[in-house]
This record gives sequence, structure tokens and C-alpha cells, in this order.
Amino acid sequence: MGAGKSYWGKQLAEHWSLPYYDLDEIIVAEEEMAISDIFATKGEDYFRERESATLRGLVQREEAFLVSCGGGTPCFQDNMDFMNNNGTTVWLNPSVPVMVERLQRKKYKRPLIQDLPDEDLTDFIEKKLAERQPFYQQSKHIIESDHISLDTFEKELKHDA
Repeated sequence: MGAGKSYWGKQLAEHWSLPYYDLDEIIVAEEEMAISDIFATKGEDYFRERESATLRGLVQREEAFLVSCGGGTPCFQDNMDFMNNNGTTVWLNPSVPVMVERLQRKKYKRPLIQDLPDEDLTDFIEKKLAERQPFYQQSKHIIESDHISLDTFEKELKHDA
């Protein structure tokens, strides 16, 4: 959350003339309910299975595309291995203070943190990162910067073109 996946996914897809998909948006549209409601009514296991199936479905129907996945996606259902075997993976890893600042501005859009006091946001992000880092570190590319641009991606990914 707050790393810039959706923003940069849209920018890069347009820049490279690729179809763009946001995994969470696809699931929300198909389920006709918010992610938080899916978790509440059908459970996290259901959501994670749905997420994995949706990801695999994209690979089957599209030759080249760009997808932004939820922060938990790489951590379940062998999704990280699947993504690495079927594409180029990038972990956007800005500093925690930058993620906190971004999330404070849009807390109302984030069910997991909307009721969390601002002073607890840093601890929440650090805890999630610690849990997920072993998966994220398997990405083919890691961009650790608070100031990235299209040029950052061009330079980092030029070997995959």
C-alpha cells in the first residue's frame, strides 16, 4: 500500500502501449463488491484463490500486458513464482515515511487502515513489509527510491526488452 503500483502501472502501460490491469479492480468488478466485503463475507482464503485464478487467467488471454497486483498477491498460492516464470516482476520499494505520507492522504480509500490512527500507520507499514519482504525480494527488479520517473523504469528494465 502506498508504493505507487497502480499509479506507475497506468503510466507505464500507456507509455509502452500495453493493456493495463489492476488485479483488485478486476476482482471487485467481477464479484460486484469491495475487497473488504469479500474478506468479510467470503473470507481471505476465497479472495486469495480468486486473486490467483484471475492472475493466471490474464496470462492465458493476453500475450503482453502490465498488471498491478495487491500487496499480498506475491505472498500466496505460489503467485511470486508464477509471476517470475511468466513475466517481469518489479518491486517498488519507497521509504516507509513516503508510504506513510501517501497513505495519510488517502486513508478513506483503504479499508485496512481507514480507522487506524495516523500515529500507528508507520508501525502497520513496517509490520506488513517485514511479513511480505521475503516474497517481494524475489522480484526480478527492485526499485528503491522515493523519486522515480518513467526514465527510472526505462533504465531498470532495459535488459528485459
